[in-house]
Amino acid sequence: MSEFPKPFADEIDIDFPSIALAVDRVRETFAAADESLAVVREVTLTSRQASSGAVIPIELGLQKLCACCGGRGETWAEPCGHCAGTGEREHPHHVHLAFPAGVADGSRFRFVVAPPAVRTTLVEVTISVA
Repeated sequence: MSEFPKPFADEIDIDFPSIALAVDRVRETFAAADESLAVVREVTLTSRQASSGAVIPIELGLQKLCACCGGRGETWAEPCGHCAGTGEREHPHHVHLAFPAGVADGSRFRFVVAPPAVRTTLVEVTISVA
C-alpha cells in the first residue's frame, strides 16, 4: 500500500499584510476622533502677525503604517527593526495654518488631519503671541 503525502507538506508560509489600516478607517467612519491620537502644538506669532493675520507652516509627526512589515510589527517570526514591533512609524506631514487677524494670546484651534495612508489625527494648536 502506497503512502500518500500529507496535504500541506509542500506549502510555505506566506507573509500577508495586516488589515489594520482598513479596520482603522472603518472605526473612524463610525466613531469620533480618538483623543489619544491628538497632536498638541504651540505656535508663536509676533504681535504684528497676530494683529494682521498670518499663514504659518508647521510640521506634524503623524503615525503611518510601517511599509517594511505592512503594519504587522514583525517580518516572519522576527520583530520589525524599522518600527520596533509597533507596526507604525512616524511620518512627517506639513501643513500651512492661516490665522485670522486679531488672534489673541492663548487662543486654541482644533482640526483633523487625514492624509492618505496615515491615521486620522486630531491636532490642537495653541497660539503664543511674543
